[in-house]
Amino acid sequence: MSKQHVIVIGAGAGGLAAAVELAAAGRAVTVLESAATVGGKMHQVRSGEHWIDAGPTVFTMRWVFDELFANAGAQFTSRLPFKPVTTLARHWWTSGASMDLHADPQVTAADIAALAGSADAEGYLQLCRDSGHIFELLKASFMAAPQPNPITLVLRIGLSKLGEMLALRPHQTLWRALGDYLKDPRLRQLFARYATYVGSSPLKAPATLLLITHSEQQGVWVLPGGMTSLARAMQNLAEEHGAKFKLNTNVATINTQNGRISGVTLDNGETLPADDIVFNGDRSALTTGCLGPDVVSATRGTPIEQRGLSAVTWCLRADTAGFPLSYHNVFFDEDYPKEFSALFEDKTVAERPTVYICAQDRLLAGHYEGYERLLVLVNAPATGDLSTWSREQMSAITAHTEAVLADCGFKISLSSATCRMANPQDFSSRFPGSGGSLYGQATHGLFSSFTRPSSRTKIPGLYMAGGSIHPGPGVPMATLSGRLAAQALLNQDRAPNRLTKLLFRFAPKPR
Repeated sequence: MSKQHVIVIGAGAGGLAAAVELAAAGRAVTVLESAATVGGKMHQVRSGEHWIDAGPTVFTMRWVFDELFANAGAQFTSRLPFKPVTTLARHWWTSGASMDLHADPQVTAADIAALAGSADAEGYLQLCRDSGHIFELLKASFMAAPQPNPITLVLRIGLSKLGEMLALRPHQTLWRALGDYLKDPRLRQLFARYATYVGSSPLKAPATLLLITHSEQQGVWVLPGGMTSLARAMQNLAEEHGAKFKLNTNVATINTQNGRISGVTLDNGETLPADDIVFNGDRSALTTGCLGPDVVSATRGTPIEQRGLSAVTWCLRADTAGFPLSYHNVFFDEDYPKEFSALFEDKTVAERPTVYICAQDRLLAGHYEGYERLLVLVNAPATGDLSTWSREQMSAITAHTEAVLADCGFKISLSSATCRMANPQDFSSRFPGSGGSLYGQATHGLFSSFTRPSSRTKIPGLYMAGGSIHPGPGVPMATLSGRLAAQALLNQDRAPNRLTKLLFRFAPKPR
């Protein structure tokens, strides 16, 4: 009897994880990727003679990859070299202040005391304790588990811990909760930036995102080969178990027969049969017809007004002599709420944007002299399919970005001949259906995390993975989504028990 054949569409983190899981479980797996390399948002661009990571730059939650590789009979730590980062990020303000965030909370607390006083230092340590509590409550019950609703999440955590959950103030916004821990507005701004990790505004995102604090304290690493080396390691592991990869391959339609998945048609007209399909892309690509008429009803798309952030990026080499960059650097202006009002209400890049710079030749904290590879990024609205980002508009954004950097003491020209720019229109083209959003749906409101679709769709044999579905965006979360999609596929013949059916029948439906 031949193996059941699974096609995985998209070789981002979720698709790669699904391919590893399914191939290791004995399925015949074919991965179809439109780009020339695997990785999805983990990609590099060429600037002159040099390659620069142009997507995710932070490697955290290593336990996700330890478990993925172990489940496939491999040891992650022996497959991929990585170096721990002791300085998580260096922060600068236009007021002239600066502060490092360290892997060691006690070292960070000392720096906070020097910047803002002992009360905020103690507030930070309490924030660390609470974020660890949130992380442990949600790690197995939410992040690494199939999509729950509020009732099933409470049951997974345990009714005895309901008081603990409520004490963590999930009903508050991240911005408001941070104000209870930290009185200095600069510190509130620093930790509020975690909302942007999931493409959201700290003024609307729930306080549960404080768990990112604990996630980073568990370890932040640098991959000497860049984040694309992680994607290649996952590809190699899948191939060792028999998975086949077809790059530069565009899927035109996902096909069904008698209401069930039957295969795909490529843009060259070739048809490939499949017993099951895992779609690793923005879920709106299905609902807007990017993959053909057979699957437009498979799931819920992301409403335009609920899209997470996009970005404007510059990849270049520059001389930064005399300026003490770390690997991760953030440059703040003073009015943080105004920036998110511009992004989510006015649908424009703020005139005084927060600027992120990844100095990729600084593998560990310390000074570096000479030309170095830089990824520069500012947040942007996900309107890549709604408007044209003109040359004049991009020039203005470039000037505003350089002005914020200069006011922080860092002068750089983002207009060099070898600089590679990207904007929401570019990301919308690369990731169909997304509008340029790099995070899927924004995490706004108490129940927002429950409104992302699960791995399963309404069409038998079609599953989803990626940052636009549960458990959310980011390389570790997308990897978990791929594992969950594979588990759902492998367990597709297992009927839900009566209790589960009743819980889902009477659970409140997300709006």
